[in-house]
Amino acid sequence: MTETAAPLPEAIDLIRATGGDSFELCYQCGLCDTVCPWNLLTTFTVRRLVREAQFGILEIEAESIWQCAACGKCPDRCPRGVRIVDVLVSARRIAMEQNMLPQGIRVARGSLAGEGNPWNGKPEERTNWADGLSVKAFAENTEILYFPCCTQCYDMRARKTAIATANILAKAEVDFGIIEQAAVCCGESIRKAGDEQVFKRLARENIKTFIEKGVKRILVSSPHCYEAFKNDYPEFMVNFDVLHISEYFLEMIQNGRIEFTKAYDQKVAYHDPCYLGRHNLIYDQPREILKRIPGLELVEMADSRDESLCCGGGGGRIWVETPKGERLSDLRLQQAMATGASVLATFCPYCILNFEDSRLSLEAEHTIEIRDVSEIIQEVT
Repeated sequence: MTETAAPLPEAIDLIRATGGDSFELCYQCGLCDTVCPWNLLTTFTVRRLVREAQFGILEIEAESIWQCAACGKCPDRCPRGVRIVDVLVSARRIAMEQNMLPQGIRVARGSLAGEGNPWNGKPEERTNWADGLSVKAFAENTEILYFPCCTQCYDMRARKTAIATANILAKAEVDFGIIEQAAVCCGESIRKAGDEQVFKRLARENIKTFIEKGVKRILVSSPHCYEAFKNDYPEFMVNFDVLHISEYFLEMIQNGRIEFTKAYDQKVAYHDPCYLGRHNLIYDQPREILKRIPGLELVEMADSRDESLCCGGGGGRIWVETPKGERLSDLRLQQAMATGASVLATFCPYCILNFEDSRLSLEAEHTIEIRDVSEIIQEVT
């Protein structure tokens, strides 16, 4: 028997009220299914989920509503302008209210509510990654706030990208600072997982901290922080000048504040993160940086730019264990290796973690290296 969260009219009204009202435009053409990356590995029927939303028949216990990685490919192709990701997030909100959610998201949600980050890290340890570096606490007259994401603060692999960024900024004599334990998660991923209440609490905490400290410009490494601060936080009537490090680094390279002193004699494939590329249209800046590095040969994979293949970590799925053989990051790594590249480079902590896992599962540790572009810049400056 189908498990529904509410009687049919109530479920439809709730989806409408939570931003999924565009489902009414869907006429079941199926283009969403043809472009969904999950159908390269398994069967995932996007249009069926949208149809169920239209009728209020939501299988909130089904794994399918949690499979979407919010990569943004299907709404880009929809001829009717259905905001498909919003529809699925609305369905997740109903499931969240009934406490029917995957274990990984359940644990992350509890950690976000209790510790302000999804990794069960202690708030006082948020800036441990910066120990021994030339990094100061942000003060009112500091030029720019550097905001590393929770993954960079608490994951040992990802923190290398925050360290590289801080070293590059210090060498370029940028007046920057970080916020210590008062900073919390940006909230983007838990919002996509359906918990609007936790997202709003996190957003309000960060906004309060930013305003109190006089923050005007925010520099981020994570495309998910970029999405939250640039596109979500204005809902709270605030507007900060938000920059992704790809934008800022290219600007500094162009004006001579970052100079390359070494060659990087590697063939590099660049991966467009969904939330940097499709969601925010930042495609050229990372490539322009890589093209300017001496010795580096940039190659494109089979799917690039707006066709980039998702790593599978968006939409809260970074916290969900994906079975071996069903990992989009495996396919992406195989695409990179098919180019003959010795390095797969990107600008996203989620992508870094997923690709590192795939490198192990595919036994490709000696075939290809995973690098954040900031790590490459640090090496050649």
